[in-house]
Amino acid sequence: MPQNPNWTDRPYHRHWLIQQADALFDFFQQPSINPAGGFYELTDDGKPQTWLNGLRQIHVTTRMVHCFSIGSLLGRPGSDEIVDHGLSYIWEKHRDAEHGGYIWSLDNTGLKDTSKQAYGNAFVLLAASSAKVAGRPMADQILADITEVINTRFWEEANGAVTEEFNRDWSPISNYRGQNSNMHLTEALMAAFEATGDRSYLDKAERIADLIINRNARKLGWRVAEHFDSNWVLDEGYRGADMFRPAGTTPGHWLEWARLCLQLWVLGGKKIDWLREAAQGLFKASIELGWDSSRGGFYYTLDWQNQPALKQKLWWPVSEAIGAATFLKAHVGGDYYEDWYRRLWDFAANHLIDIDNGGWHPELTEDLKVGSSLFEGKPDIYHALQACLIPLFPAEGSLTRSIVESGGRI
Repeated sequence: MPQNPNWTDRPYHRHWLIQQADALFDFFQQPSINPAGGFYELTDDGKPQTWLNGLRQIHVTTRMVHCFSIGSLLGRPGSDEIVDHGLSYIWEKHRDAEHGGYIWSLDNTGLKDTSKQAYGNAFVLLAASSAKVAGRPMADQILADITEVINTRFWEEANGAVTEEFNRDWSPISNYRGQNSNMHLTEALMAAFEATGDRSYLDKAERIADLIINRNARKLGWRVAEHFDSNWVLDEGYRGADMFRPAGTTPGHWLEWARLCLQLWVLGGKKIDWLREAAQGLFKASIELGWDSSRGGFYYTLDWQNQPALKQKLWWPVSEAIGAATFLKAHVGGDYYEDWYRRLWDFAANHLIDIDNGGWHPELTEDLKVGSSLFEGKPDIYHALQACLIPLFPAEGSLTRSIVESGGRI
């Protein structure tokens, strides 16, 4: 058990976290900028993936805006230019000026995937909210526009959540409903509430959390169900693409929700008691069922008998577990969360951080060798950067809010 229960109080550890965050900023900052607009995806050694014909996917564009808005608030030179570059591309290219909403992807030839995905539109809300806190001039118009899109196109009042996907003309694609898009919208809604003070954002976040976690994950032993029909009835047999809609359950999302539940609990004035209970249950379930106790790392997915299905060990569940452990240390306390905080960073330092090329390895095999079955090159900066920075600030809200309220002091 830890002799000192607070690594995050130790100057050396805090300095190490800053170094890791700087290394991520350095890796992504200049090579990612596409002079024609938007951002390149990067190779393992941090070069633009030019063979993708300039593919720009909305989650990459928006996450760069979000992360470099954080850089701007920290005082990192070059960040404002990147934020403005990304906002311009969101408004001029991802935004559908004819039909409204934000399309999934473009490449050098023009429109690529013109679907309107709740997942991607949620990240537009996050990017605009973070950019607003950073004081960037285009943020307000995008925030107003995406708020209207979510309210009028995606939000289903009867269910207290968003529908999933539309064609470009807003004709429905399917009856599918998914927790992943709603989870990321919860993150974005909290950021929008913090940026504007508008309580309606927080009300929606609380309703989504109640549906996904309190009414569904609770009865599944704090396992988060991913896939539902239009009536929000669980579809255990659903199988989509392994990247965004894999079959079974995804322990990394349980960890993501653990942090989001505590963040929502804090922002709501600590009035919804089940959120704190849920955060503890989600974290414990992810450790007991999703962590490989012999080799380390979280299995990507489990089947409904809690057996590993996709056995790859990805970087983002570990990143999200670090953020969750940080919030649980702050609001629950005890050696259990501190011990796991250390074990998670041990794993990341020894297996995920790419000391030769920079960035983090996105994927390891079950036996912890570098893999490439799901990812080519280095994915975006978002998950790993937040893992490095969340522990440096009070666990009282999103990073942008915490940075502002602390005056940027680390």
